[in-house]
Amino acid sequence: MTNPDTIDTLRHVSVATLATALFKRGLRNQVIQDVRPLGAKGRNMVGPAFTLRYMPAREDRNQLVEFRNPEHPQRHAIETCPPGAVLVMDSRKDARAASAGDILITRLMIRGGEGVVTDGGFRDAPSIAALNIRAYHNRPSSPTNLTINEAIDINVPIGCGDAPVFPGDIIVGDDDSVIVIPAEIAADVAAEAHDMTAYEDFVVEQVKAGATIIGLYPATKDENLEKFDAWRKANNR
Repeated sequence: MTNPDTIDTLRHVSVATLATALFKRGLRNQVIQDVRPLGAKGRNMVGPAFTLRYMPAREDRNQLVEFRNPEHPQRHAIETCPPGAVLVMDSRKDARAASAGDILITRLMIRGGEGVVTDGGFRDAPSIAALNIRAYHNRPSSPTNLTINEAIDINVPIGCGDAPVFPGDIIVGDDDSVIVIPAEIAADVAAEAHDMTAYEDFVVEQVKAGATIIGLYPATKDENLEKFDAWRKANNR
């Protein structure tokens, strides 16, 4: 289980900063590509991944009657995703059919889900955007997922938007995009990103005051590091 302090730290850093911290560790493909937030919430989505995998639908297996099955993987995922987790759906980067709609996402929200991500699409997108849960998709899509995709497996390793996602990995989403942090390095990445965020805030102040970025961003001059130390103490950062 991820330390609550790590979760809290990740609520206050950007996906862009986290991408740099992961790149420094050799991880280049952790941002989930082509997903966008449904409405700005003014807060980061942070939680362990709970996954759902879709595969190409076969017509004889994917009729509307399938939704009557209480063990249908899409429905079962909504009802078993743990509170505080992020439901991440591998929809094969195919937004021709909806990964879910507002009723299922409302149920996920009421059960305490932290958020939901699909590399496909959502139906009822405006209604989902109005919910008090962070949601990310490729684009709105009205047809039921049964027309294109079959929900086949829960809480297994998946690919979502070309990013590898393992159950329990830490998912962070801001108003730009979503990133996947391997669980075993989440604490170290969070700590580094916290410090990077403080330095970036310092840099913004300096640039607004007229400073050149040369030697400042990145910090290649000792004088800027000395100024940052003093700034950090003065601002309790």
